[in-house]
Amino acid sequence: MDKNTIDNGRTAAITSYILGIGVFIAMSMNADSKNSFASFHIRQGLGLTLTFFSLGLLISNFDNIMIAIPMWIFISILWSYGIFSAIKGETKPMPLLGNLYQKWFQSIS
Repeated sequence: MDKNTIDNGRTAAITSYILGIGVFIAMSMNADSKNSFASFHIRQGLGLTLTFFSLGLLISNFDNIMIAIPMWIFISILWSYGIFSAIKGETKPMPLLGNLYQKWFQSIS
């Protein structure tokens, strides 16, 4: 990926990591230009958001802090990895789930 593509898509890529609404904002930012760097991080951000909500719904049934804390740590580590790779201009998938996010959401460009 060339530097121009990364620079043009960096704002949308970083925005995609704002859990919840950030993915939709980034998708609208990327709707016209279809920047491949931004699309990569939008898929990662969407996957992270869905993982966050899915784990949150699952763990809320237990109502136990000993189960909730590891989920928050897991999501925080993935979020940090994703946002820092967007800031640095890298397209490395997140550990564990990143390749699956790219495969599942490949229609998002």
